[in-house]
Amino acid sequence: MRRAGLVGRAHGLDGSFYVAQPQAELLAVGAALSIDGVTATVVRRAGLDARPIVRLSICGDREAAEGLRGHELLAVDQQPEPLGPDAYRAEDLEGARVVDGERELGIVARLIALPSCECLSVSRPAGGELLVPLVHDAIRAIDVAARVIEVDAAFLGEVAP
Repeated sequence: MRRAGLVGRAHGLDGSFYVAQPQAELLAVGAALSIDGVTATVVRRAGLDARPIVRLSICGDREAAEGLRGHELLAVDQQPEPLGPDAYRAEDLEGARVVDGERELGIVARLIALPSCECLSVSRPAGGELLVPLVHDAIRAIDVAARVIEVDAAFLGEVAP
């Protein structure tokens, strides 16, 4: 199962709610989602991909929606669409090691969509965050199977210690 998002605050009185950290492609009307092991169907979809509003078949009013707040939504039995070359899903990159040659720069915490491009939020070993834009100048190679992303630290302004 793939993570579709988290139940956010209720929207209206009919059981609809905002989805936090959404994977919008998994939230279409008719999609099967699991919440705490219970399977439900998306019966309403509104809002924007970045801030979708959904109602599930098991959620009939505002109180029910508020009761689910903070719970994880998991997509059930949905095959992801095939990706083209040099395209990756966030869950394929999260947890990957980020290196420049032998130098460890950190671990990918999450993917951030910025207006100009998407960036990897990398947790540094000594603390703090490094943002790595997903552009050819910054990324040398991505090996999803090995969970390693090779970057150009000099391009990122990272001076070797």
